[in-house]
Amino acid sequence: MNYPTTFPAPARPGQPATRTKAPQDKLGLGATQFGLDHNATYRGRSPEKESAEILSIAARSGISVLDAQVSFPHAETTIGRIMPRPCPFRMTIKTGRFDRGPDFIEDEARAALKRLRLDKADAIIAPSAGELCGPYGQAVWDRLRTLRDEGLFRAIGVSCFASDDPVGLTRRFRPDIVQAPVSLLDQRLIVSGALAEIASLGVEVHLRSIFLQGLLFLPPDRMPTALKGVSGPLSRVRRLIAEGRSDPLQAALGFALSRPEASSVIVGVASAAELQAVIAAAKSPPPDLDWDEMALENPPAVGESDGWAAA
Repeated sequence: MNYPTTFPAPARPGQPATRTKAPQDKLGLGATQFGLDHNATYRGRSPEKESAEILSIAARSGISVLDAQVSFPHAETTIGRIMPRPCPFRMTIKTGRFDRGPDFIEDEARAALKRLRLDKADAIIAPSAGELCGPYGQAVWDRLRTLRDEGLFRAIGVSCFASDDPVGLTRRFRPDIVQAPVSLLDQRLIVSGALAEIASLGVEVHLRSIFLQGLLFLPPDRMPTALKGVSGPLSRVRRLIAEGRSDPLQAALGFALSRPEASSVIVGVASAAELQAVIAAAKSPPPDLDWDEMALENPPAVGESDGWAAA
């Protein structure tokens, strides 16, 4: 197994996360959309072949973070098998269910690393704030700290929503990483100042759901019934983007990558072509748009996955 033997030192408490990266250097890749958790194909290609090409492109392009928080063990096994070697990524995995207790969490973490063919990973993330606040939350969190201190992970973190009081959560549990949904359309954590406050505590901020599950790319006639209420505001945002001589992909990426609070921006793709488009957009100068005008007043709730062109 090949993996860096040392990790960069985390930010000290009270210091903001690193903000000196060029915008495109913040780009990270999420594996949720690879299709490895089911039998779907992309234009006749198997998920494994498509995913191998995605990982190859990501490695050649210098993408540093691979968020491998997939849903099933066989997806981790596949990623481990097709991963370029030596592993070029800072790997992130997710914990198991906290209600099974700290021993289960440790066993699952070690098993996930084995499936990925790694001795250690960059980070392990609790998938929801609810896990931390449950009856086993503190005991499991203490075990994760122990695994970090033993060198199995550089960092431990939590994924949360705007409704989870992420600042309070950060102050209570002191994670190294907070993952949060922030996008051109959903700017609540920016407007409230929560994102800046979390970063000011020396915590790495990873933005996810930056495409709001492809909502910005959906044509009006494909809008789900439950989201019809935002079709008018979305049309206005698309018009503003077009008037700014940009497109939805460039706008969404430009907004997320320009956030000074963010150390990483995790993007989900379902194909090599999508990743190539994302990389090209990330390397382009950010569009000259009024970001404040793009935010939806009441953004719809979405899940964790965030593919875009296939949506």
